[in-house]
Amino acid sequence: MKDIVNQFYNGILRFFPVRKYFSFKSNHSGMFPVVGFLDFEKKKELEQALGIQILKTEYFEQALTHRSYLQILEDPSYFSNERLEFLGDSILGMIIADYLFSMHSNVLEGELTKMRSWLVNSHTLALCAGKIGLDKFIQLSFSAEKSMKSGSESIMADALEAVIAAIYLDSGLEVTRGFIINSLVPIMLQKQVMKDDNYKSILLEKVQGAGKPSPTYNVLDESGPDHQKEFRVGVFVESALIGAGTGRSKKEAEQSAAKDGLNYLKNNSEFI
Repeated sequence: MKDIVNQFYNGILRFFPVRKYFSFKSNHSGMFPVVGFLDFEKKKELEQALGIQILKTEYFEQALTHRSYLQILEDPSYFSNERLEFLGDSILGMIIADYLFSMHSNVLEGELTKMRSWLVNSHTLALCAGKIGLDKFIQLSFSAEKSMKSGSESIMADALEAVIAAIYLDSGLEVTRGFIINSLVPIMLQKQVMKDDNYKSILLEKVQGAGKPSPTYNVLDESGPDHQKEFRVGVFVESALIGAGTGRSKKEAEQSAAKDGLNYLKNNSEFI
């Protein structure tokens, strides 16, 4: 029976990307080199902060390595946390969506989407990262550290998403779910977080309610070094610029532009 299964796998599934996927999942060779800043004591501190057990420190070292720190390491074999951030963002979104779907059985899709946007955004994630003390572990250049201490939320938020991915790779989905539900959601549900300040969502509802197409967002300008970018974004309705805003990330700038757009609509009611 085993030989038949092996023949089936080798004869048919070799043509599918699933074989490459499982091979990669079982061996991340070269993708997570050990940096060394999470020594025994630091690892224990991080475990206590996250409330989990760390099996492979290299996942978490990469999750806590901001791209600005690569300039200090001066070694092309090391990677920043950006790829892990991509993975963690999707995992977080899925778990929060599942949580809201399960906890609010009578709430419609539109309200669930709004609730998710309250919980999963740069401001909320930065707040969560600060509450669990993640800033003590993030590896940054001097200028990026100065930017984080002066209030840049993107560094903290991105690092938390990367750590979520590291937990997933290290311990699996259920441990990751437990971390998010038990450690992050209570912070997210604080009253000061649960308010409708998603200006993009509010603007979308107003514009669509007036029978116009959805607003679009375009980057008008960007400035600053890679680790401290500032974006200027414009929001357009039917090719008309109705607002603009700046931020340390595109998402932040889009929210600022949407807020400006809402002010424009308030003062120009004839537009819609």
